[in-house]
Amino acid sequence: MSAMTPEHRLPIATARASARHVAGLLRRRRAAVAGVVALYLAASAAGLVAPWMLGRMVDAIIAGEDDLWRSFAILAGAAALGAVLAVVAVDRLARLTEPTLAELREQVVGRALSLEYRRLEASGTGDLLSRVGDDARLVATNTSTIVPEVLTSVTTVLLTLVGLLALDWRLALAGLLAVPSYLLGLRWYLPRSGPIYAAERAAMGNRAQALLGVVQGLPTLRAFRTEAPAVAEVERRSQQTVDLSISVFRLFGRFASRANRSELIGLLALLAVGFWLVDGGAVTVGAVTTAALFFHRLFNPLGALMFLFDELQSTFASLTRMVGVAGMPVAVAGTGRPQGDAVRVRGLRHAYVEGHDAVDGLDLDVHPGHRVALVGASGAGKSTVAAVIAGTLPPSGGDVELGGVALYDVAEEELRRRVCLVSQEVHVFAGTVRENLLLVSESPEHAHPETAVRVDEALTAVGAGWVADLPDGLDTVVGDGALHLTTAQAQHLALARVLLADPALVVLDEATAEAGSAGARDLDRAAAEVVGGRGAVIVAHRLTQARGADEIIVLDQGRAVERGTHDELVAAGGTYATLWRAWSGE
Repeated sequence: MSAMTPEHRLPIATARASARHVAGLLRRRRAAVAGVVALYLAASAAGLVAPWMLGRMVDAIIAGEDDLWRSFAILAGAAALGAVLAVVAVDRLARLTEPTLAELREQVVGRALSLEYRRLEASGTGDLLSRVGDDARLVATNTSTIVPEVLTSVTTVLLTLVGLLALDWRLALAGLLAVPSYLLGLRWYLPRSGPIYAAERAAMGNRAQALLGVVQGLPTLRAFRTEAPAVAEVERRSQQTVDLSISVFRLFGRFASRANRSELIGLLALLAVGFWLVDGGAVTVGAVTTAALFFHRLFNPLGALMFLFDELQSTFASLTRMVGVAGMPVAVAGTGRPQGDAVRVRGLRHAYVEGHDAVDGLDLDVHPGHRVALVGASGAGKSTVAAVIAGTLPPSGGDVELGGVALYDVAEEELRRRVCLVSQEVHVFAGTVRENLLLVSESPEHAHPETAVRVDEALTAVGAGWVADLPDGLDTVVGDGALHLTTAQAQHLALARVLLADPALVVLDEATAEAGSAGARDLDRAAAEVVGGRGAVIVAHRLTQARGADEIIVLDQGRAVERGTHDELVAAGGTYATLWRAWSGE
């Protein structure tokens, strides 16, 4: 349960790369972006009418005019128009940002699903879950509140500065005296806040990893009575996150005091210059009143922009983590079309750590209808070979061909159609039994008679008669939050899916290992039904699975030390014969 090291963690995008990625998403929605900006500009312009009219009213009162109803009517009309424009702007912004965020989330999840599973295991599932969960939720939530405020604040600041210049350039210059103070505040805050927000997000990922490990390993923890140390580790990582959050809050409080000081400097400067100009007859009292109201109107948007850096830093830290996954390089899709279904492996080599080969120089051939069993101790390289042949793990060296085409040059749809992998870690998806089975279909037609017949035949073939006894049969909802299936039942569904997919080659990586002794015989029969008539690579958890194979390869530290049929290897009296005697008791 140690924390993830930086080299194992999934990548985090740079600020520039994240900005480019988001810009690319928005570029496809140019018209919507332009419309939203125009609406916010119009709403901010309507907001300038009130200070301008109040200044006019001050001058009118000083001049002794008493007809102010027209001014009140303009004020009311501008307020109503501004409110309508603001509502429409927020609505249009939501219609722009939500599809954009949805596309980003889809990119992150899609890229995560295509990651090599060894890479995913090394980084820790908690890191990925925090990105597609916590980070995506933070970006979505903050975007719905931050983006409207940013757009409102930016357009208000720009148009208000234009209004100050229109009144008198000296009044505008006086107001701009606050800018250096604002910039100094940001200059102090940004270098300190960026790293601490990044550390906070990383701590959340470590906390998620620790919590996930406890939940997934709960039976083991209880068996060894080690719940207390595991909970203590979760508490330690949670406390790290809390400490970082408190540090962020303290830093933000000091930043807020600098923003208030900037407002004071600007307002005092504007009032002083305004008094001097009025005294000299350069401007009217109403103009200075308008300028003061303009500048006061800047307090909220400037303060919002300053304070939003707090949430922007946190949101941007989450965004860089999401883009880090979405922007990971994607392997170039193959275009090869195999001529046949035979698998040819020559000189296969793979190393997870440079200099330590998990598989070293393996040769094997799998023809249609030919079954090859891989036997060996744990860590001998069996699962590595299976993953390479199934196309889920790129080898470090050697040649792997399917139908005369290099495996990683085979078009994805061809590989998916021809090769199917079933591992011992079978997942039951939330949904009905029928939906779990029809995952292999491109566009499952649940009501199609032919499909229904094929589903029934597949369940019968693997001996999954228990499905008929479920409360709603094939329409019973299973998975998280619904009916829990046993390990053997989950493996029945996985094997039935293979029959529905009807591949030419099946790779069984200890696919029936988790069933335990009670359902082992039934699942072995189901697995035999699945591989019947197909090429098969079987990582044998029980030697009875290897006994019926056409060829058995015994692996030791990644090398093939024996190969032959069951009878040949038993007669040879080598490693396999020793294993068989220990297994069978003969």
